[in-house]
Amino acid sequence: MNTNYLENNYLTLVGKVTGEKKFSHEIYGESFYVFNLEIARLSGNSDIIPITISERLIKEDTLTEGKKLLIKGQFRSYNSYENEKNRLILTVFAKDVVEVEENEQDEENEMVRKDTITNEVVLIGYICKKPIYRQTPFGREISDLLLAVNRAYNKSDYIPCIAWGRNARFCQNLEVGTEVKIVGRVQSRNYEKKHEDGSVETRVAYEVSVGSLEVIEEKQDENKEEVENKEAV
Repeated sequence: MNTNYLENNYLTLVGKVTGEKKFSHEIYGESFYVFNLEIARLSGNSDIIPITISERLIKEDTLTEGKKLLIKGQFRSYNSYENEKNRLILTVFAKDVVEVEENEQDEENEMVRKDTITNEVVLIGYICKKPIYRQTPFGREISDLLLAVNRAYNKSDYIPCIAWGRNARFCQNLEVGTEVKIVGRVQSRNYEKKHEDGSVETRVAYEVSVGSLEVIEEKQDENKEEVENKEAV
């Protein structure tokens, strides 16, 4: 079982700071803050992604509104208990932050255009809930996945993922416990939550939009079979 969280959960984001940072929590005297990073899509829309960052990575003007940052880290989850209800909270945990200076933006933008890495996440984990396959009224195929990604100290992050088209059709047959590698991007979307009293609340969901998916177990089984065949010879 892969428990190296540096290899099974890493991402790269390039975007602009939007809003103000807020205090999140403190661990062993180290304070952590949360701020939003706006990441442009090719469609012209943007994803607004929450970033959790240690005070040790923040310079005096690092989180200034509109400042462009290159973030490297992990996509993490934790449980929040509010009003006796459990809610899964998702955030990007920053491990490295680089400011993109104004005079470097053209060079940085050119690099981003070449590599198309303004928003990329790589996850290796286990399907922990039967994928839900559906079609939209316009015939678009979608599968919802929940991936358990191992973290240090016997912890796990539970990351919602969404696959489209051919990937969606493939995912509908995946069994719980299957190990997969997913490469995609972190996205945000608004949805409406209806309460028992009839009121409607607009919320924001965060998930990984799957670009490519690879089943790990099949490769391991093929390697095992190859070894057994060689031993038989």
